[in-house]
Amino acid sequence: MATLLRKIGLIRLHSRDTEDPKHHHHHRSSSQQGSSLRGRGNQKNSSNKLQPQGPPGGGCSSSSSEGSPGSHKNKKAPEPAKQPPQPARSGVGREKPREVGREPGAGKEAAQRPGPGSGPGCGSGPAALVPAGRQQHCTQVRTRRLMKELQDIARLSDRFISVELVDESLFDWNVKLHQVDKDSVLWQDMKETNTEYILLNLTFPDNFPFSPPFMRVLSPRLENGYVLDGGAICMELLTPRGWSSAYTVEAVMRQFAASLVKGQGRICRKAGKSKKSFSRKEAEATFKSLVKTHEKYGWVTPPVSDG
Repeated sequence: MATLLRKIGLIRLHSRDTEDPKHHHHHRSSSQQGSSLRGRGNQKNSSNKLQPQGPPGGGCSSSSSEGSPGSHKNKKAPEPAKQPPQPARSGVGREKPREVGREPGAGKEAAQRPGPGSGPGCGSGPAALVPAGRQQHCTQVRTRRLMKELQDIARLSDRFISVELVDESLFDWNVKLHQVDKDSVLWQDMKETNTEYILLNLTFPDNFPFSPPFMRVLSPRLENGYVLDGGAICMELLTPRGWSSAYTVEAVMRQFAASLVKGQGRICRKAGKSKKSFSRKEAEATFKSLVKTHEKYGWVTPPVSDG
């Protein structure tokens, strides 16, 4: 009996010693893993309770991973929350900022302001003034200037020129040039042909004095002296590029008298040709052509022998 009991005890000791150690290790690790998961669950629940709520609309984002162990242990003290960006209101965020000077009606006012280089409203700029107001303003400027020109010419002591209005129009003048250089051949021609004056026509545009008048010779029929077909006159100061609003009619006429002498102007005495009068249409066509030519090649004073 004692021997039997001893054998049973030895068998139990042997079976306990020879039992598979993996079974014990698996049993321990399972119990440890269960306790670890329970600890993590409790820690996660407590951290969710203590974690501050983010700003509405998702203005801030977290920089830590949710599943990394120990992420809450190494977390620094929370910094003061920054002011979250205000969410765009419906229909407001899409509105473009209003530009300065774009108030209602500002476009109309800007269109009525005189543009740069347009002078006092009578320049070539289309937006100087509204059409009716611009026309009225330019007419007033032109009228005042021409009235003053007439008064100044009437006061001339040497009777260099005289003016007659065409059909009582202040804007259409017939100007008589009574004198040229008395040492010139032109003056001798005038004496020999009993020509008392050289008659010219001046028409003043709407934007005078900011644009030049159109000037042409009417009689007598001249040759050379920068007088071309139709009575057109080749002078740079009569072109838009060469004109200045400071030029007066008297100054223009004196310049013309000098160019006649310089260019060896003569009164035409050829039979038949001397009786043919100048025409305005021909003068305008000739003047446009010479302006285009000089704009291309420049204004060069030709030799006197070339006329």
